[in-house]
Amino acid sequence: MTDTLLPAAVPPECDADPFAPEHLENPEPLHARLRAAGPVVLLTRYGVYALPRYAEVHRALVDWQSFSSGAGVGLADFRREKPWRPPSLLLEADPPLHDAPRRVLREILSPSALLALRATWFAAAEQLVDQVLAQGPVFDAFDALATAFPLRVFPDAVGLGPHGREKLLPYGNMAFNAFGPVNELVQADAHHAAQLSAWVAAACERPALAADGFGARIWQAADRGELTEQQAPLVVRSLLTAGVDTTVHGLGAALYAFATHPEQWQLLRENPALARTAFDEAVRWQSPVQTFFRTTTAPVTLAATPIPEGSKILMSLASANRDPDRWDQPDAFDLRRDPSGHVGFGMGLHQCVGQHVARLEAEALLTALARRVERIEPAGPPRRHLNNTLRSWRALPVRVAPAR
Repeated sequence: MTDTLLPAAVPPECDADPFAPEHLENPEPLHARLRAAGPVVLLTRYGVYALPRYAEVHRALVDWQSFSSGAGVGLADFRREKPWRPPSLLLEADPPLHDAPRRVLREILSPSALLALRATWFAAAEQLVDQVLAQGPVFDAFDALATAFPLRVFPDAVGLGPHGREKLLPYGNMAFNAFGPVNELVQADAHHAAQLSAWVAAACERPALAADGFGARIWQAADRGELTEQQAPLVVRSLLTAGVDTTVHGLGAALYAFATHPEQWQLLRENPALARTAFDEAVRWQSPVQTFFRTTTAPVTLAATPIPEGSKILMSLASANRDPDRWDQPDAFDLRRDPSGHVGFGMGLHQCVGQHVARLEAEALLTALARRVERIEPAGPPRRHLNNTLRSWRALPVRVAPAR
């Protein structure tokens, strides 16, 4: 599909590097600059087309036929470069290869399956919050809550054993770094890439998984012929990423938002049913996954701009989530907003299959925290952890006042 009624436009050019440390640390000024430049901007440093506005990002996400994931959702082009790991059958594949893994995971993560976890996860959240508060009013919210809770409950649901799960976040950091250029962040992971990859691969095999977890159900789907035995461990790997990394960084975004917006924290305390809305608004506002790429399968015209076949397209999810043409007061974190439609979890065929898992985990943790904490505020300057794709924290020190 092309916009044939409009005259062809030459895209503006920008020589900025979105993966430079200063832009990873503080991306909003560059996003505003790109949105002001146009709906399609040629990033001359990498020879890719950037989409900084909501309308074009949304179209690229839902039109998988024209904007393919199969050549990789990072800067690397799998048609010309060998992937550093076997590609994800969900994230880095198009139909028909994508269909069976997606269908299996959609069934495993059905509303009824998640409902069965609800009581367990809410109880685990209450226990964790009580443990953290018992240690004093000042703590690192990213480490003690945003990281600790998903690593406690979701690997249990998948069927992972208790040992080694601390490797999941370093592996995720490495995987998301690899979607960008081979810069210092990627090189910093090189020393443990083989070890982490080997551990994750072993953890996704049938013998490593408990018989009653999500992972075992994926292998049972292979027994029924719905997946091949080669596909099964790759689907388990995708499940772990979908249920851990997105949730950890989304929860970090939410805790940062509430620490810096005390009036919004009071709204949540007054109405804990807003917990899911709060999580989605935090994901929109901070966009834990900042960018993904697509590759054009044929010449395409987007916003009157002709783009050649085989072009890499950088979709700026974070910029789209703050596009003033889509959102009123987009730079504000506001629980009174309806954040549905944000692209923080993607959109269309490749939308994050673990997003409902993330929402349930966030609802459990934020509800437990809202019942027990009257105020939450910064206890020192937060520190970012830089990643080519993720918006993350290294430390998020907070001070809380327990509810009376």
